[in-house]
Amino acid sequence: MKNRIEELRKEKGIRQDELSNVLGVSRQTISSLENGRYNPSITLAYKIAKVFDLAIEDVFIFDEE
Repeated sequence: MKNRIEELRKEKGIRQDELSNVLGVSRQTISSLENGRYNPSITLAYKIAKVFDLAIEDVFIFDEE
């Protein structure tokens, strides 16, 4: 699954550690999400979308392949 977390985070001027603090996860989790090495739980995906005031589908791009 692809995502726009890094793009959205940079648009808002938020560092990885700042986003991780807001979400209650490690900075390494944010890095792994941005690099596509980790798919979040539905709860974390919802929290991430809420931080950016977007729908989950606007942050995460489901690739069926």
